[in-house]
Amino acid sequence: MFLKHTQIAPSLASQLLHAAEAAARAIPPAFPLDATVAVNPFLGQTHEDLAQASARLARVAGISLTRPRAELAAKVAAGEITDDDLAAALIASPSPVKPQDLAWLKTRMQTPAPAPRALPTVAELAARATGTDWHAVIDRSFGLWAAGYFDRGQALWTPRPGHGAFAAWREWATHDLTPEIAGLTGFCAHVAEAPDTAERAVLRAAERLGLTAEAAETAFHRLLVDLGGWPMHARWLLWQAELKGGTDATLTDLLAIRLVWEEALLAHVPSIGEGWQATVLAHAQPLLPTPDQAVDAVLQEAAERAHQRKLAALLTGPATLSGRPALQAAFCIDVRSEVLRRALESQHDRVETIGFAGFFGLPVAHRPAGTDEVQAHLPALLNPALVSTSHGSDADETATRIKARAKRAWGRFRQAAVSSFAFVEAAGPAYGGKLVRDALGLGGAGMAPGPMPQIEGGLSAEAKAQMAAAVLRAMSLTQGHARLVLLVGHGAQVTNNPHESAYHCGACCGQTGEVSARLLAQLLNDPETRAGLPALGLTLPEDTLFVAGLHDTVTDKVTLYRDNPAPGHAADLAQAEAWLAAAGTLARAERALRLPGATGDTLVQRAADWAEVRPEWGLAGCAAFIAAPRSATAGRDLQGRAFLHSYDWPADKGFGTLELILTAPVVVASWISLQYYGSTVAPELFGGGNKLIHNVVGGIGVVEGNGGLLRPGLPIQTVHDGQSQAHDPLRLSVMVEAPVEAMTEILRKHEGVRQLFDNGWLHLFALKDGCVAARYLPGLRWDTGQAATGLAA
Repeated sequence: MFLKHTQIAPSLASQLLHAAEAAARAIPPAFPLDATVAVNPFLGQTHEDLAQASARLARVAGISLTRPRAELAAKVAAGEITDDDLAAALIASPSPVKPQDLAWLKTRMQTPAPAPRALPTVAELAARATGTDWHAVIDRSFGLWAAGYFDRGQALWTPRPGHGAFAAWREWATHDLTPEIAGLTGFCAHVAEAPDTAERAVLRAAERLGLTAEAAETAFHRLLVDLGGWPMHARWLLWQAELKGGTDATLTDLLAIRLVWEEALLAHVPSIGEGWQATVLAHAQPLLPTPDQAVDAVLQEAAERAHQRKLAALLTGPATLSGRPALQAAFCIDVRSEVLRRALESQHDRVETIGFAGFFGLPVAHRPAGTDEVQAHLPALLNPALVSTSHGSDADETATRIKARAKRAWGRFRQAAVSSFAFVEAAGPAYGGKLVRDALGLGGAGMAPGPMPQIEGGLSAEAKAQMAAAVLRAMSLTQGHARLVLLVGHGAQVTNNPHESAYHCGACCGQTGEVSARLLAQLLNDPETRAGLPALGLTLPEDTLFVAGLHDTVTDKVTLYRDNPAPGHAADLAQAEAWLAAAGTLARAERALRLPGATGDTLVQRAADWAEVRPEWGLAGCAAFIAAPRSATAGRDLQGRAFLHSYDWPADKGFGTLELILTAPVVVASWISLQYYGSTVAPELFGGGNKLIHNVVGGIGVVEGNGGLLRPGLPIQTVHDGQSQAHDPLRLSVMVEAPVEAMTEILRKHEGVRQLFDNGWLHLFALKDGCVAARYLPGLRWDTGQAATGLAA
């Protein structure tokens, strides 16, 4: 079917389309702003190690995947990275081009690494030949079309719906005179004559550009990278479709669009043909790391071993906890909870905290009040199995919807092409008071509780008990319950911040943890649940009350939701609120030391400040994931850098909970860690740019200025304090108190998770009695020697 527009042999056509698919899979997804989820930007490279991925992304994006070599050399000079760390990292490197010995590594370390340069596109070669910045022309033209095509309700005017991306762009581009004004004569006609499907367009362009099967994959990847965050949004569309058992062709469409530009520019500037053929030959060469990329990968590994050595020194054995707890509080494993958990435990020697993923094991999609749209409240890796709702009575729901529609209509009136001018003239002065109030930080509504959520259709008594038992076992909360158990989700109160959902709970798909915590508290307090648990081998004390709460990670204030009247627990609740308030004061004082210009007394004001670009540091600094009894980490100052998941392996019959931890929370934590890593070491590709010049586009993401390419990832202010990096880019060290045999079998079963450890995107350690007992090695092997357990201390 492809021969209509090309003379490509069927076998080559198949290879080229396979290369297009591989290039698409090399792009990470970028979630939209209303449900931002941290994503591993190297998701398409997890089958490669760091050095190999560095070679690939240097070719297609011109970026380095490690921090500047001088920074790592400075850490060696300061003694933060020891010779033992360097030697161990050098031995662990599988690269055939690594330095031969420690002395040579230390010599090479003092020589700056050459800056990587991406192979040029036709547009770049044409720009050099003509003096016209064709890259900027494409960015502007494509970005304008994409903002309208992908719009999710922000724009007043959008392209005609019902078209695929390639067809919609062809219709639009045949009327866009921007390229012809810039000098690309006949571009509209060229687009009109393009093949009618993206696959045919890819094949025709590959033929005209002289792309071979060997060159195609990285050449296609190079062009997708050239479109910034838009292909990442398209990759999210594919991700969502595949979660539901479908597929989506938008990424291929975007590749076809970019290839149409390339073939047009090559025809427009034929003098660059020789330079382009040299580029094709370079793309066809095998992807091999250079000696410099091998050196940088070894230095990165050494920096991570230095951190692991310091962390292991803190884990010296379990603390002693005895007696019935005066209070138990289950928090999300988010690193920001570590500071508050430590502060809360300091209030009383029988306060116990628990770590668990912030969706609290409930696989729900939620329908908020006033809308029929559902929001995922579970990790992005999973599909929801239940739907909950906050819809109230018919009268309340109708009133809420009328209010929402009136607000939308008023917003449309303010922004419409004609009425916006009259609005500013007539209503502008009336907004003076609001502007003053907001400027003084007095306009914030705070994190007001929503209506009580309910499971749509309810659950049977049997289903309630089974779900409760599964959650309690996953939380390692099967015995020793306190009279009062808090289930504390988290969210962030921010103002005028497009990336608000990025501060919320990653395990809740960018929503706050309020809904999940309140649903679980309701479930565990339900008499039918309590009655059904003994048959499943679990019993909850009659006097145990579960209360949901929400930790505001900006202000460190915890709101408790008294959804269940419990007069008998009034004193317990009052004491818990007093302890939480005192713990919040301690946590604010600790966190303020890291925030520029902050004190413990000003964090609340930062939450309401519409000009504040750093309301908090989010998960900056995250470096470890520890799954163990709390006694292994209690009393240790982990500086808000560790995900803490409670896990008691002797109670985990069959290791089902261990499998869940390694395949879900660990993977989610790795996505968070690697997003911060990528946004720090390669902000030009994986970073969100400068908050000060952001404009929201399409409700999807942000652009810098008034147009251009979508900027995915974290803004620079999230990982940098203005003078130095606020995030130490380290790949996550995962420490699990469990038998190595059980972890080995789980990794053998889950190839995708095993790749993360085998290729060094994560480090894995086994703990025993709270101390490091073994280091995982590629190939399902473990090192239990002194170098591993002592971490070269």
